[in-house]
Amino acid sequence: MVVLGKKTSLPILKRTDFGYYLDGDNMGEILMPKRYITDDMKIGDPVDVFIFLDGEERIVATTETPIAEVGEFGWMKVSKIENVGTFMDWGVSKELLVPFSEQKIKMEEGKSYMIYVYVDPLTERLAGTMKLEKHFDKTFPEYKVGTEVSAQIWTITDVGYKCIIDSKFQGVLYKNEVYKRIFPGQKLTTYIKKVREDGKIDLSMEPIGHIRFDINSQAIMDLLLKSGGKLPYNDKTDPEVINKIFGISKKVFKAAIGTLYKQKLIEITENGIVKSQPTESK
Repeated sequence: MVVLGKKTSLPILKRTDFGYYLDGDNMGEILMPKRYITDDMKIGDPVDVFIFLDGEERIVATTETPIAEVGEFGWMKVSKIENVGTFMDWGVSKELLVPFSEQKIKMEEGKSYMIYVYVDPLTERLAGTMKLEKHFDKTFPEYKVGTEVSAQIWTITDVGYKCIIDSKFQGVLYKNEVYKRIFPGQKLTTYIKKVREDGKIDLSMEPIGHIRFDINSQAIMDLLLKSGGKLPYNDKTDPEVINKIFGISKKVFKAAIGTLYKQKLIEITENGIVKSQPTESK
């Protein structure tokens, strides 16, 4: 079924002077304006399109890709503010309106905000809102600790960074556990640290438990071997240097080389770490 505000693939029915008509199934024939036509398109071919309303409120198709579809969250930039609300650049030629009633703070032209896309039940038009909380999935998140998830930074608080997980749930990365610069709108690969009773989620930027140490220990060992068995880094190395070289925190680095040491794969010296020499059996 074809849905307003969603991407879909539709076959080309016919060509006219002002574009192609696509088979819109339950929506009938849908115009794809000629500015979206490419030389390789032929009658009968399926075309990947996004369904929206043009300036005259007609249902049309575009090959443009929106930042977010209906039912999704997206980081969007304000293009202009008018008397009906704020218009967002969301990757589609017709900008997305965020009515003043759907704004939590005064929006500023040129700045970006996290927006949820929905169909206004009164006007049946696509619209956006800053009131995100009411649009999160109401079911309890059934994630296991350590599960890898996609997260997007939503906003910064005194405690940490609020995130949107898999475009469904709320999560947080605590400031004291974030070891590199991150910013609102950024998409990250994160890991489930804890699912709280209220359904909100604590996240980690590092894989959880032994998996974390296995991955990072292996990365350190690989670099050690490529470097001839010596690296000038140990538990006294500056955290910024560790992050720059290995992309991990000092705490994780110390745990990783500790694992390698316990496995008798390396020696930790005043000048760094060295690959252990195999002992000869008698």
